[in-house]
Amino acid sequence: MAKIRIVLAEDQTMLLNALATILDLEDNLEVVKSCANGKQALDFVLTNPEQKIDIVLTDIEMPDMTGLELAHELHQQKSASKVIILTTFSRSGYLRRAMDSGVKGYLLKDSPSQDLIDAIVKVHQGGRAIAPELMVDSWMEKDPLSEKERHALRLAKDGMSTEDIAAKLFLSAGTVRNYLSSAANKLNAKNRVEAARIAHQNGWL
Repeated sequence: MAKIRIVLAEDQTMLLNALATILDLEDNLEVVKSCANGKQALDFVLTNPEQKIDIVLTDIEMPDMTGLELAHELHQQKSASKVIILTTFSRSGYLRRAMDSGVKGYLLKDSPSQDLIDAIVKVHQGGRAIAPELMVDSWMEKDPLSEKERHALRLAKDGMSTEDIAAKLFLSAGTVRNYLSSAANKLNAKNRVEAARIAHQNGWL
């Protein structure tokens, strides 16, 4: 029987190595590539189609490209690889965005390793694997931010000025101010800092 071929994306080296070791112990699983961020995983999957990656197992918060951004790009590219999120964050906003990006599995890092292995097999067979404790909360509150507001707010959270954000996103400073103001209004926040904090707490960044 052919093995399920997996790419890992995790910025914590110790955890990345541990995951690879655990999964490679299974007769029906094979870790093809271990990546330190979503960008590395995306580049590998898209530039090595002959590898036929079945599962991309990814963290959410990583440098260069988050797991949610990775899932979104693979979804946009109509990749056959199925994405499973493995994260410490149980925020409902993350799960909603993950599902909107075609993610097939969403598990917490404190789940037993057998749950992860079972989830990989289930997703590979065409099913979904979502941590049950997240299902009820995930649809309670809708993400109010547009993608442009989210990008601007994420950069503001990192301490970038309006001008720097404008340069990064190839927009005018006035447009960026409008996005940040709109985001703050939607979140009932006093300023961009408070808006970024609220959005991050809800998993909308």
